[in-house]
Amino acid sequence: MSDTPKPTSPASASGLLRERVAGSHGKVTNIELFFDLVFVYGVTQLSHTLLHDLSLIGAAHVLLLFLAVWWVWIFTGWVTNWLDPDRIAVRAMMLALTFAGLLLSMSLPQAFGERGLLFAGAYVAMQVGRSLFMVWALHRGGSASQRINFVRILLWLSVAGACWLVGAWQDGTARFLCWIVALGIEYMGPAAYFYVPGLGRSTTADWDVEGGHFAERCSLFVIIALGESLVVTGSSFAESSAIADAAPAFVAAFLGCVAMWWIYFDLGAERGSRAIRHAKDPGRTARLAYTYLHLPIVAGIVVSAVGDELSLSHPHARGDLPQVIVLLGGPMLYLLGNALFKMTVNRSNFPLSHLAGLGLLVLLAVPALSLSVFWLAASTTAVLLVVAVWETLSLRGVRQHLAGHAEHGSAE
Repeated sequence: MSDTPKPTSPASASGLLRERVAGSHGKVTNIELFFDLVFVYGVTQLSHTLLHDLSLIGAAHVLLLFLAVWWVWIFTGWVTNWLDPDRIAVRAMMLALTFAGLLLSMSLPQAFGERGLLFAGAYVAMQVGRSLFMVWALHRGGSASQRINFVRILLWLSVAGACWLVGAWQDGTARFLCWIVALGIEYMGPAAYFYVPGLGRSTTADWDVEGGHFAERCSLFVIIALGESLVVTGSSFAESSAIADAAPAFVAAFLGCVAMWWIYFDLGAERGSRAIRHAKDPGRTARLAYTYLHLPIVAGIVVSAVGDELSLSHPHARGDLPQVIVLLGGPMLYLLGNALFKMTVNRSNFPLSHLAGLGLLVLLAVPALSLSVFWLAASTTAVLLVVAVWETLSLRGVRQHLAGHAEHGSAE
């Protein structure tokens, strides 16, 4: 008979932190899922904003906004890995973040226009307010190193927040440049271990996450992005004036979404979860594999959703250069992100199936401008399906190994 699991963080029982139990997998709570609903709206706003302005400037604006949306979500994911959502104070904080996230999402299409201050204010309130809450929560229960870690994070986000707010009062290029600086500060923070003169720098040991919970949170964001893609596909098909003409594009878009789901969730998500759960330094894995390398995965889904809408609305039109970049760039980003993620968590070489898929997409660039939007979209879907089938067949042994471990675990 095995011993009863015991808490690994007894101080959390009297504070606001999760009570971790050795060998357990922290559950994703309903309040976390409720918070995520706001980002379904946010991702939809981003894809529609890109669709309506495929210029270089429009794409640059959407990229910056996407990076901000991802960053505010992933930082909240880190925090809820430590906090106990069953505590009333934590729930209140999460609901406040949800409201601010709704304001942020609402302002995205006009963030570089008349709603710049609303966007920046909501974003800074989420980043700085959440960090202040963590500093307070860790004074009620938590180690000294954890408290100092979040003081460093708070200082970095406060400096970045000032740049966001200054930019919101500017117009045009000045706003864009200020926000690039703000975003650069935030993205450099984890890479620089949030170094602050006089306070030193954090270590990945200070970012000791519960790996199973963190991996599940990130996989749920991938589901959010895929769900948004399905919503775009269904809405565009329903609004089409020529259902018969759009039907092949609708099928191709759905199959492309299925292939994306398969490439990430068939084995990738589970292997990643196992890797971070058993990692000696889960904070390091969470920083690289999930915080940074999930960016191209989610970005690829968002861009592909725009490509799906293009193929449904103008299936027989010949694609221009911006449309071709969207139709090829989405799947490329997705395959590249998945390959780098799988390399990192599995400590393996670049997956051959993904490399072949990227090669095929590059080859498609040669005839892309002479193909109709539908045929180019259908070709990229075919590439994704080839990658999904190839990887499934090549990892049969891994699948059997994981199934054996699951049966062994349930027997115990």
